[in-house]
Amino acid sequence: MRHARDGAAAAMSAASRILVARGKNEPQEMENPDVAWGQRARDGVWVPTRDGQRIHLGIDVAAADTVAQILRPSLRVFVGVDVDTDIVAQTTASGVRLLTVIHGPDAPAEFRFNISLADGLALESMPSGGYDVVHLRYGATVGRLYNPWASDSMFRQVKADYTLEGTAVTMRVQHSDAYYPVVADPNYER
Repeated sequence: MRHARDGAAAAMSAASRILVARGKNEPQEMENPDVAWGQRARDGVWVPTRDGQRIHLGIDVAAADTVAQILRPSLRVFVGVDVDTDIVAQTTASGVRLLTVIHGPDAPAEFRFNISLADGLALESMPSGGYDVVHLRYGATVGRLYNPWASDSMFRQVKADYTLEGTAVTMRVQHSDAYYPVVADPNYER
C-alpha cells in the first residue's frame, strides 16, 4: 500500500509543478455533481454535454483494472496504469482533465481514450487539433476535447496531438528527448 501512496504523491507533485508554471488560465479542480467517475481506469468517467446528455471517456491502458486512489471527491490518481505512467484525474467546473504523468523513457508514447457518445452526437475534428462533440440535428457544439498540451520537468513544450479512429481518441506524446517527468493534458469541457 505504501508504494501506491508514494506513486500518487509523485504523480501529484509532477502535475502540480507543471500546472503552476503554466499559469492562471488552467481549468481549476472543483467538485461537479454532473461528473461521475468509475472505480477503475477502464471505467473512466461520465461527463455532461451542454445539451444535458452525457458522454463516457474510458481510459484504455495496459493496467486498465487499476483502482483509483481518491484523494478528494474531485481528484483521483490512477498509479501505474502503464510502464512509468500515472494518470491524475481532476473534475473541473465544466468537465474533466486526465493529466497523464510520464515518468521515464520506457513509458508509451500513445494513450487511448474510448469515447461513447449519446445518440445524435458525433466527434468533429477541429483545426486546433482537438475534437468538438457536435449535436447532429442542430449542428451545435455541446462539448469539446481540447488539443492536448504536454510539458517536461524543465517546463519545455513537448509535442502532443490526437488521432481519431472511430470513437477512440489516441493522444500521442513525443517524449523521447524530454526531461522527466512529462505531463500531458487531455481536457474535456462541456
